[in-house]
Amino acid sequence: MRKLYFIALAALAVLGTGCGKGGGGGELVGVSSKKFKNNEVPYGMVYIPAGTFIMGQTDQDVTYAQISQNKQVTVQAFYMDETEITNSEYRQFVNWVRDSIAITTYLSDDPQYFIQPKKQDPNDAGKKFINWKKVGNGSALWGGKGKASANAAKLQAMYYQGEDRVFDRNELDVRLLKYNFAIMRLREASNSRFNKDAKRSDFILRDTVGIYPDTLVWLSDFAYAQNEPMVKGYFSHPAFANYPVVGVNWRQARAFTVWRTRFNESYKESRRLPKRADYELPTEAEFEYAARGGRVGTSYPWGGPYIRNAKGCLMANFKPGRGNYIDDGGPFTVNVKSYYPNDYGLYNMAGNVSEWTSSAFDESASTFTHDMNPTFSYEARPEDPEVLKRKVVRGGSWKDIGYFLQNSARQFEFQDTSKSYVGFRCITKYQGRDIKDKI
Repeated sequence: MRKLYFIALAALAVLGTGCGKGGGGGELVGVSSKKFKNNEVPYGMVYIPAGTFIMGQTDQDVTYAQISQNKQVTVQAFYMDETEITNSEYRQFVNWVRDSIAITTYLSDDPQYFIQPKKQDPNDAGKKFINWKKVGNGSALWGGKGKASANAAKLQAMYYQGEDRVFDRNELDVRLLKYNFAIMRLREASNSRFNKDAKRSDFILRDTVGIYPDTLVWLSDFAYAQNEPMVKGYFSHPAFANYPVVGVNWRQARAFTVWRTRFNESYKESRRLPKRADYELPTEAEFEYAARGGRVGTSYPWGGPYIRNAKGCLMANFKPGRGNYIDDGGPFTVNVKSYYPNDYGLYNMAGNVSEWTSSAFDESASTFTHDMNPTFSYEARPEDPEVLKRKVVRGGSWKDIGYFLQNSARQFEFQDTSKSYVGFRCITKYQGRDIKDKI
């Protein structure tokens, strides 16, 4: 018995020292980790190498605003969506939130839900689906005939009720579509790291955001303009599926980036793959750097000082002349892959829609931000004055004159406002460093 006891102790000692398979023979070998390929480009994104550039105006300041002062800055490598986020892509977010609420709130069921695919995946056997086209006739859901009918009845509460109904149609009550999320406010945590009374919860931002786009912007943005067809069809009609989503405020755009991060992490985790960095809105420095496409001293993303090419063709979607909107190929927004991309492969970094950035707007931001990955950020509270709720928008839009399409042009919108000419795209930071990052 005593002999067996010593044998057991010896075995534990071997295990404790890391000897044997994978132990490193007692040497410092680090911890094992999943293999990560730095050259894996996220779907729909392009690689933007690290570099330095002169941020700010390359032409005269015709507005005399003096809010785009020149400054040399350096930006780390990142990936960026090659196009603005489309109606189709944003609807994926809306549908996910819709199904989440349907399953967890109205059906009180397992939250592992899936939108009904066009073609059933063999790997989806046994999973639960909602076919919203059949909710009205009671055959939308899993279970026997009786349970399917009962589940469909429960989902009727997600449609407009009573006097809010038009011709007794089943129309989803979009006011119910709210996304709850929590993120760490790392900058506030950094500023309070010597405060012994600070708790982790002090630096967690919890927010609930209604995520359905404001389709009425097509009327509210323009006085006495007959844009009712755009209100009814722009976000929902398949003809506009690959047009940029608009009517999304800054808080909704940020909620989308949080959801996209979680959506990607869930996919990676299910396949035991390493997760990439979070999706975010670009800073205004990252946006301008990417818009320039690696060119030096140029006014527009396509290079050169002119908004037409040698053949006289307009290079972007904006407001030519005194209002000849159609001259560039579209009276309002156009397909996100219209016109030529810049040298980084990014479409419509000028024109089509202006785009939200993560940066707060301050007229003198260039004078106090760092020259490495510069940005000015501020988490505005509801009770803050409006001046603190300004966020930088970049790129110019379909309703702007050519001046605002310049790489250096800065504008702002309030974070709780949505416009028919403001959209967004995402970035995710490049993990690690390779030879392409050399300056």
